[in-house]
Amino acid sequence: MGCASSIHISDRVVYHSGKESEDSHSPQQTNTTQHQGNPTTLTEVQFGPMKLLKDPLQVLLVFAKEDSQSNGFCWACEKANFRCSMARTPESALECFLEKHHDLVIIDHRHSRHFDAEALCRICHVVVSMLTCVLSLRPDREEASVMPLINAGFNRRYVENANMMACYNELLQLEHGEVRAQFKLRAGNAIFTALEQSQEAIEITSEDQVIQYVNPAYESIMGYQQGELIGKEIIEVPKSEKNKPDLLETINSCIRKGKEWQGIYYAKKKNGDSIQQNVKITPVIGQGGKIRHYVSINRPLNDNNKSDKSSERVQAESQTDIQSSKHKDRRKGSLDVRSTTSRGSDGSSQRRHSSMARIHSMTIEAPITKVINIINAAQESSPMPVAEALDRVLEILRTTELYSPQLGTKDEDPHTNDLVGGLMTDGLRRLSGNEYIFSTKQPHHLPSHLTTPLSLNDIPPRIAQTMENEDSWDFDIFNLEAATMKRPLTYLGLKIFSRFGVCEFLNCPEATLRSWLQVIEANYHSSNSYHNSSHAADVLHATAYFLCKERVKQSLDPIDEVAALIAATVHDVDHPGRTNSFLCNAGSELAILYNDTAVLESHHAALAFQITTRDDKCNIFKNIERNEYRTLRQAIIDMVLATEMTKHFEHVNKFVNSINKPLAAVEENGESVKSILTSPENRILVKRMLIKCADISNPCRPLELCIEWAGRISEEYFAQTDEEKRQGLPVVMPVFDRNTCSIPKSQISFIDYFITDMFDAWDAFADLPNLMQHLDNNFKYWKGLDERKLHSLRPPPE
Repeated sequence: MGCASSIHISDRVVYHSGKESEDSHSPQQTNTTQHQGNPTTLTEVQFGPMKLLKDPLQVLLVFAKEDSQSNGFCWACEKANFRCSMARTPESALECFLEKHHDLVIIDHRHSRHFDAEALCRICHVVVSMLTCVLSLRPDREEASVMPLINAGFNRRYVENANMMACYNELLQLEHGEVRAQFKLRAGNAIFTALEQSQEAIEITSEDQVIQYVNPAYESIMGYQQGELIGKEIIEVPKSEKNKPDLLETINSCIRKGKEWQGIYYAKKKNGDSIQQNVKITPVIGQGGKIRHYVSINRPLNDNNKSDKSSERVQAESQTDIQSSKHKDRRKGSLDVRSTTSRGSDGSSQRRHSSMARIHSMTIEAPITKVINIINAAQESSPMPVAEALDRVLEILRTTELYSPQLGTKDEDPHTNDLVGGLMTDGLRRLSGNEYIFSTKQPHHLPSHLTTPLSLNDIPPRIAQTMENEDSWDFDIFNLEAATMKRPLTYLGLKIFSRFGVCEFLNCPEATLRSWLQVIEANYHSSNSYHNSSHAADVLHATAYFLCKERVKQSLDPIDEVAALIAATVHDVDHPGRTNSFLCNAGSELAILYNDTAVLESHHAALAFQITTRDDKCNIFKNIERNEYRTLRQAIIDMVLATEMTKHFEHVNKFVNSINKPLAAVEENGESVKSILTSPENRILVKRMLIKCADISNPCRPLELCIEWAGRISEEYFAQTDEEKRQGLPVVMPVFDRNTCSIPKSQISFIDYFITDMFDAWDAFADLPNLMQHLDNNFKYWKGLDERKLHSLRPPPE
């Protein structure tokens, strides 16, 4: 509205006193004395959305002679922390009043022989036209009628009573009554002065929609004079035919409920032209919660030269579409596109408003935009603490990293910070002078010693025996690793793929599948202590285990199961044993190829399809229909990319909010869960969660397996830190220094930060009590070592 940012208003009250003692001073006395109360702070008066600062009350006592009554008021002023001045004659009173402009004047009216109290009151009112309060001190034997005093300009009459508390109470009533009312009235005058200066057209109507005020900008834009509109009902003002028939009904329905409406509206000017305006109508709630006024702020849009069809499209913007601009006066962190331009009427400003209006009228909305609009709508009728809390919500929603928790200082938990830095970022985006280039393995091919694939029936008995319980969660992958000479993926893959009928689904010979498994395993690095084919076999085993859980089977189709098994098999193929952060900092070929974004995961997925489709001998996709291949390929890529840790919290939160919570709600109501489980969007979330849990399930394995995996990942991180120091690269995870690292602390942090919440959610979905028991046991094991200040994988021998 263009109001001033601060308003300073002073209030004045004149008070009249009544009986004078016989030994009063002579009327010729002109000197004044001042009684200063205790120093006080400014008081605050709430006036609508304004907070008005008010100086301590100034009181002028006009008494010809000091007596118990004047002393009573002096004492009352001191107790109330008011500033008090005393005048003995009308002349000194007027001089003092002109100097200090008191808020309250108390005039002794008990006898007229010293001075004319009513004349003095009239003079004060002439000097200051908005004198707040004048109190007449009258003797107790005076007539009952107060009309002569009112006619003279007095606001109140005080019957003679020298009791100090009576004087004090009278002053308090005046302060919180007449003084404060006049204080607010002056604030209102200041606000209307601001409205008069505003360049936006402003109209105020009563609750019955009778026009009570229009500002000069309104007169200028619409061509009316105030006198032609004041007192008229809104319905009497001509309407434009360009508005949709139900628009007025929509607006009235909204504002009568006490809700703000904003949108595009055509008004008719006095000369008959239609003018397109961006209109905001705000109901003003008064005493008792009743709507007392409506305030309309109108800004012209320079769209008059557009076609009617275009105008109608813009005008069709509804209240829902523009919720994002609500509460711009209260929200610090939000931006109202309609208020970002100048208040001037220049053409560029109007064009910008028109463009924004068109954008807001579009029907295509992103989900996050809908969420923000809903929150904005909720703010409308919310109390201030709730509105401010929603402001904070909006600030968070407008950030890009919606799912990454904010850690405290690095000193609080260096292990967690380093894990987050190493696993959830893509490095420091710094290319060092000595760029690190990995030795390439091109071309990737089937090794000669594996050209004669093994058949499932040809698996040696010792290896077959180690796989007898592969459908159990407690299956020992390290026994299989030893039995197969570090080639567990091919053997376990053959058995699991056979169990799930993958060859039948893909319509490929078993020999092709065997060749594919062998070439994929050949492209895992056996030199890696952790990211080798044993880890891939372990993830494949966990994936197969999860696929057998009843709830998972209800969710996924056969093509989803095949995609999950293939994705698990290839999810870390050609892993170099270094993190994404390392590759980006080193300026590796892969980081440059994938623009420092999901570098390894993108490489795993791309290489898997390169290897698979390059040679018909291992192309397991050769015989499936094209559309089915596209669907399968997309699912595999999506699952492999889901193992990237930068989106860990996003995947977990989406799973909880889209699946776990709705499932809990429908189960309580006894409704079918099928629609939740089988929707295409939720099936994707289930597959992502499945492979994520399989990928980092080590802390949920039996203790001995958990300890072995912890040692292997620690060794791989130690090797990375060693190499970073040798290469002069940034050390991504400083705590993983083999000389100082506490492996128990690193495991505790990993479980706390990444594992617990994710497996709680997955357990709630898939029902995995045995995993949760292992997780609990393992966490206690690491805690026990840490409490003993041990840094090793195991306690020292007794």
